[in-house]
Amino acid sequence: MSRAARLGVFRHFSIVRVRRTFYIALARAARLMSDAPLPSHDFIREIVAADVAAGRRDGRVHTRFPPEPNGRLHIGHAKSICLNFGIAREFGGTCNLRMDDTNPTKEDMEHVDSIVEDVRWLIAGWAEDRLGLKLKGASPRAEGADFHLPAVGLRTLGVEPFFASDYFDALYELAVRLIRKGKAYVCDHTPEEVDRMRGAPGRAGEPSAHRDRSVAENLDLFAQMKAGRFPDGSRTLRAKIDMASPNVWLRDPVLYRIRHANHHQTGDRWRIYPMYDFAHGLSDYIEGITHSLCTLEFEVHRPLYDWILENLDLPRPLPRQREFARLNLTWTVMSKRKLLRLVEEKHVAGWDDPRMPTLAGLRNRGYPAAAVRAFCERIGVAKRENTIELGLLEHFVREELNRAALRRFAVLRPLKVVLVNLPEGHAEELSATNNPEDPSAGARRVSFGRELWIERDDFAENPPPKFFRLKPGGEVRLKNAYVIRCEEVVKDARGNPVELRCTADLTSKTGGATSNRKVKGTIHWVSAACALEAEVRLLETLFTVPAPDAVEDFTSVLNPRSLEVLSGCKLEPLLAEIAPGVPVQFERLGYFVRPQLQGKAEGEGGARAELVFLRTVTLKDARAKLAPGGASG
Repeated sequence: MSRAARLGVFRHFSIVRVRRTFYIALARAARLMSDAPLPSHDFIREIVAADVAAGRRDGRVHTRFPPEPNGRLHIGHAKSICLNFGIAREFGGTCNLRMDDTNPTKEDMEHVDSIVEDVRWLIAGWAEDRLGLKLKGASPRAEGADFHLPAVGLRTLGVEPFFASDYFDALYELAVRLIRKGKAYVCDHTPEEVDRMRGAPGRAGEPSAHRDRSVAENLDLFAQMKAGRFPDGSRTLRAKIDMASPNVWLRDPVLYRIRHANHHQTGDRWRIYPMYDFAHGLSDYIEGITHSLCTLEFEVHRPLYDWILENLDLPRPLPRQREFARLNLTWTVMSKRKLLRLVEEKHVAGWDDPRMPTLAGLRNRGYPAAAVRAFCERIGVAKRENTIELGLLEHFVREELNRAALRRFAVLRPLKVVLVNLPEGHAEELSATNNPEDPSAGARRVSFGRELWIERDDFAENPPPKFFRLKPGGEVRLKNAYVIRCEEVVKDARGNPVELRCTADLTSKTGGATSNRKVKGTIHWVSAACALEAEVRLLETLFTVPAPDAVEDFTSVLNPRSLEVLSGCKLEPLLAEIAPGVPVQFERLGYFVRPQLQGKAEGEGGARAELVFLRTVTLKDARAKLAPGGASG
């Protein structure tokens, strides 16, 4: 190996060691602080605390989480959920769940239902008492020139999320108010013309030819737009602000567009729909939101958010928008457009495929909600975009599962062992700990017999140096059982080992005369007489590179080994009692779960096995062993 290559390897493993140390330190800190009631500290919370101390907005804290129901939530949304609900939790406030459903062509109730399920899963046992909903079918009540829709708690009967579409009447009235004040006008330019005439940073925009229409004409045209008398794209309602503004979002932005499409909530009642920038701030106001927390790309939209609210003479305190950096994660993509492509092109089985970074996918994979929350808390809230290592998320998953998961024996690639010094039909029961991290979990009885299954990788006929598992003439301890010695290797016609004939030191079991005899290797096993047969799915990253977003076509770096299906695996009988979604540790192999998802990704066609487990996460960071840019395997 060249000197440069040796230096490269040294640097890589130095980075790996530092990264592992970093993960471990974070995890220990998380464990030490898990019972601490103190809130997190970041610049968003400092803003909220200052507002509360100064009595702004009556000292209330009311946040919201407003996803678009056009896809499933992903790990990036988890950061926003944890921030918004966390602040409501820490300051004794409320966090509304609102569907930002102003685009009728891309949204449906299936996504609404999935979002509600995902949010409730993530906040269960932590902040569900802070969840703000509304009475089913309720819409904003008009209070003079004002509109308001209060939140109710989860325990109220007959509740549902807030919907921006419930505000369409109120938003229309507020748009009319802007027209009457001379602050909005109907524009006949095509979308392409509006885009071109908006100009660019450093170059002023070109005013619309219709900017100076009279209030009366604008009111009449807007009413006709609402009545559906014009085709799609023929007219828009635009704010009248400043075509020379250095912020292009203030150059007479579009507030309403014509769209002859049925809406999942309002049917065919509307033929005009508000743009996000118009609906966003006003929806916050209608719900009484005090702090509107958005990701960083909305920072340039904030002046428009404020302009709309400030130019409508609204009587109640106005919400305040603040932005934070979104979550970017290695080894995955989180653009909804890209995730949708993965689904539509059938690279995955669906939005809830356990290889996807969606919350439904993570849940099906066995990720605990507590681990996701701990991860979101530890990465913090920043003002600058950054990318977080997937290994850090996995580390928090391991930490949580290590505390909670029962231990069981499973052999994924079985090789038979026959203990020749035990009689035919020999059977006994041994004791095994359920969870060494939790003494209250107790112990279980495991069957032991003359014939066993061990992992094929735990035997080597010509072992490499420092191989401490089974080899010809070598000894190894069977976990919770005896020390055994390999006496003979039985092979098939191709020369592959199919059976190991071994002898057991019958005094080496716990309590026996040689139970303390030192043997370097310990392996797990399953009794052949009572083993369950199962299918096990090993999941890896969907991509072969850490930054798939940086590749021109991200599908070109899809990992062909993201799913490996193993049949004929041998499991300890008690694993049949593990319910779907409940995590378990296969000793020495990783954390596994019986999937709740039952689709193509589980079997890739063909008959589905009766007992199926999939791997949530390995016991150690597999990617730490790889050269930079390599796929885990």
